[in-house]
Amino acid sequence: MPEEKMPTWVYEGRRPESDRDYFMNLTRCIFQAGLNWQLVAKKWPNFIEAFSDFDISKVAGYGADDIARLSNDAGIIRNKQKILSTIHNAREFERIAEEHGSFQSWLDSIDKSNNYDTVVRRLRSRLKRVGPGTAHIFLWSVGEPIAYDESVHSRRPTKIV
Repeated sequence: MPEEKMPTWVYEGRRPESDRDYFMNLTRCIFQAGLNWQLVAKKWPNFIEAFSDFDISKVAGYGADDIARLSNDAGIIRNKQKILSTIHNAREFERIAEEHGSFQSWLDSIDKSNNYDTVVRRLRSRLKRVGPGTAHIFLWSVGEPIAYDESVHSRRPTKIV
């Protein structure tokens, strides 16, 4: 059986070039949680438009009108808690960039021994809607060499799109 090619949003063997790319992957992983990979992939172009091309400063500035707009946008997954977490996370990405220069610099500053346990805890402490599974998938998707952990994931994904 031929090896399946990873989708372009998975940075296998490389890392994202910008905080925007990290933010977009984090948002995708958050909205993906509990849902079918194909559903998110199908709606992803609508997410890019709805969330201002994942421009961190624009999303960080979203207010009540934007929340209402996103909550009524049938082109995306209209989970209000995930929408609110995306706005919170954009603001946190701005704070991280102010403190460390970039999200990647912050990520690089964290101890990654013990299969990223410290990184997962730090992600969960600063970002909303990031549980252990979402944190692991996010780190893997941005090219971090995190090992698959049976204690976090109940089953391996069968097809990532």
